[in-house]
Amino acid sequence: MTVSVWDLVHLNLTSPAVLAFALGAIAVAIGTDLRFSEQISAFLSSYLLFAIGFKGGIRLREANINDLWRPTLIVVALGVAIPVIAYVVARRFVKLNISDAAGIAAHYGSVSAVTFTAAESFNRAAGKLDEEFLPALVALMEIPGIIVALIIASRLTTRAPIGTALREVISGKSIVLLVGGLLIGGVAAAETLSPVKPLFIDLFTGFLVLFLLDLGATAGRRFGDLRHYGFRLVVFAIGIPLVFGSLGTLFGVLADMSTGGAAVIGAMAASASYIAAPAAVRVGIPQANLGVCLGASLAVTFPFNLVIGIPLYSEIAALVS
Repeated sequence: MTVSVWDLVHLNLTSPAVLAFALGAIAVAIGTDLRFSEQISAFLSSYLLFAIGFKGGIRLREANINDLWRPTLIVVALGVAIPVIAYVVARRFVKLNISDAAGIAAHYGSVSAVTFTAAESFNRAAGKLDEEFLPALVALMEIPGIIVALIIASRLTTRAPIGTALREVISGKSIVLLVGGLLIGGVAAAETLSPVKPLFIDLFTGFLVLFLLDLGATAGRRFGDLRHYGFRLVVFAIGIPLVFGSLGTLFGVLADMSTGGAAVIGAMAASASYIAAPAAVRVGIPQANLGVCLGASLAVTFPFNLVIGIPLYSEIAALVS
């Protein structure tokens, strides 16, 4: 049976995660005060980051190195290239200043762990995903994307202490949880994993739905910020994901990944961080306007990828392969 792109879009739009995100945004639009407490939001983001790393570690131990090295090279190369190109486009097309352009480059060079999870779940549900090691690639792309943007800011301004910024990236909560979960999942004795698998694997999708409900409300409150920065920022926030999502998908196909695996690489390349990057930018580029960065990444790029991008990259992978 042939599955069309519209079938994929319908499958994505009717998933509980996407519907929860839409509910959060609609609730804010109609004036509902829907927001989780700061403690609950922090718990949900910490849980997702650790669980992604943990699942990646479990699957990494079973991965064949011959299947792993090419996707690893792809995500590291993308993690270096994306922030450089995003910075240039933000400066020349959007007309942002150096600090704001470097800040937005850090957000787009980094990875949205939630977009990754949604893409992985979608392609697995569609029966297109064979690779089990993909969660391990999130941290490998997350770190260079942020570091390159901070180096750009440090070279072009004299205010950002690069050593402090790099230490903040490496020791930041997001990286520690991702890498720590990866290591624990990878080295823990197999017989000790059974008691914790229900929490970090079986319940993962449920926690993701709650997180996206909260994130939808947050994005809904950010939509108004876009009016201050103009149409060019919206074009940037859609154009960059389309370009790098397509390239990431193509590279995944060329690396002999399954169509679902290539589509997930595309979704990673298309995504923009709103968890790890803001924390790093706040320290490394304190003069950057986080309203610009989060307005683009959270209010435009994230819902675009969630609704349109993920099924689109899956269709591109199928056509190219």
